[in-house]
Amino acid sequence: QVQLVESGGGVVQAGGSLRLSCAASRSIFSFNAMAWAWYRQAPGKQRELVARISPGGSTNYADSVKGRFTISRDNAKNTVYLQMNSLKPEDTAVYYCYGVGNWGQGTQVTVSS
Repeated sequence: QVQLVESGGGVVQAGGSLRLSCAASRSIFSFNAMAWAWYRQAPGKQRELVARISPGGSTNYADSVKGRFTISRDNAKNTVYLQMNSLKPEDTAVYYCYGVGNWGQGTQVTVSS
């Protein structure tokens, strides 16, 4: 089973940036042939899709993050990224990576006003 390990979360002021990383615990054959996604869950709310990248490289985003967040992947490193700019307090949540049928453990992002 592949483990997904997220990193890069933290506390940032509104307007700041963070880059989240999601690394697979072992080399994944055809990493670039799989879809990968970032979700988030704020306290008291359901987990929601934030961004997704398809095997072909096309991306889609939640309306709330369009123009501010960018999902990308490095096939050589078996790693998926989420670049988050112009962060807002409402972006505060635990962010989870999803792929290969597995969830990461989550990384906390806190945006202060």
